[in-house]
Amino acid sequence: MSTATVAKPQAQQPGKGSRRFSLPVLLLIIAGVLILTSIVRLITGADGITSTGQMSTALRLAVPIGLAGLGGLWSERAGVVNIGLEGMMILGTWFGAWAGYQWGPWTGVAFGIIGGALGAVLHAIATVTFNVNHIVSGVAINILALGTTRYLSKFTFENAPQGSSKQSPPIDSLGTFDIPGLSSWLDTLNQKHWFLVSDIAGLLGGLVTDLSPLTVVAVALVPATWWVLWRTSFGLRLRSCGENPVAAESLGVNVYKYKYVAVIISGGFAGLGGAFLSIVASNVYLDGQTAGRGYIGLAAMIFGNWMPGGLALGAGLFGYTDSLNLRGGATNVHALILLLAILLVFGVAYLLWKKRTVPALITAAVSALMFVWYLTTDEVPQQFVSATPYVVTLLVLSLSAQHLRMPKADGLPYRKGQGK
Repeated sequence: MSTATVAKPQAQQPGKGSRRFSLPVLLLIIAGVLILTSIVRLITGADGITSTGQMSTALRLAVPIGLAGLGGLWSERAGVVNIGLEGMMILGTWFGAWAGYQWGPWTGVAFGIIGGALGAVLHAIATVTFNVNHIVSGVAINILALGTTRYLSKFTFENAPQGSSKQSPPIDSLGTFDIPGLSSWLDTLNQKHWFLVSDIAGLLGGLVTDLSPLTVVAVALVPATWWVLWRTSFGLRLRSCGENPVAAESLGVNVYKYKYVAVIISGGFAGLGGAFLSIVASNVYLDGQTAGRGYIGLAAMIFGNWMPGGLALGAGLFGYTDSLNLRGGATNVHALILLLAILLVFGVAYLLWKKRTVPALITAAVSALMFVWYLTTDEVPQQFVSATPYVVTLLVLSLSAQHLRMPKADGLPYRKGQGK
């Protein structure tokens, strides 16, 4: 009996809480949100919420979150919880900056991947070989990475020109590019502020304007991950280790090997996200540069139900809210309060349709408070704007947690031969 014969039914039978949207339904939801956003833009006059610059900034900020989420996806699909993504990103920022300063940005990218993978090796040894609790090991990696990079910075960057114990010297840029003709045309269309048309132009314009080569690579890794994990025998065996490692072992799968490979790839993705922060998002390494993006990447992965497409949408959402800090945040966040209040009205209707009266009443109360907040203020405090990405993370996780299904053996200890 082949591996595919046994493992496929498990992959095709999600649990009760699984959330699956067909592509047409998903496109309808996205279209509905775009229409509502355009209506809110016209009501509030906050044209910046769908501007080309806003979307371009959102994409740049979404990339490291998405890469961390992809790292978590690889690890958890093999059954290893990777809370250490934040630490692996920190290692990626430092190693990327250190090598990028000395030998060029592309070398820095390679060393960033290696730095994240080194942290992942420690996590794999602890969790796979010694069965240490995955959460404990991940937290230890985060603490170790933070302390290690601060120690290394003191005798590498401190004595370098324009460097310090908390900052590296400037790193050469990878460069950026636009798609000729298309970028300028979409930007012109966006600036006309037409209903829906200009909003779509702003969204598409942000995807083709001021692109870094590493951004293109990162975006391409999303479909590449889906293809490898869901369309190859390697991916099927790896996912079987996260669903039922005992059954996988009985079919000849080397569970330890696949878990090690998945965790190391996970660290490489997180390290790449860290290198993106220090080389592309800014041209220096800064102490505390990741700012919790490894954890937000985990939130994006959970929001996406451990699927690459959903993960990409989650990273885009978090990247967009993060971009509000940089481009007219107070005005734009004030407009988004109205958008959120309207979306909650639709949520009330959905809950009533599902005959869930109590949640519907709570949602209606929250929606009313959002409307009152919007009508009684002109803009929100800057402190709230800075906290928006983290508030959105908490809201998304709390609202979606009841409709998710993680791999069945995710985080569970495994010993070779335990099924005998």
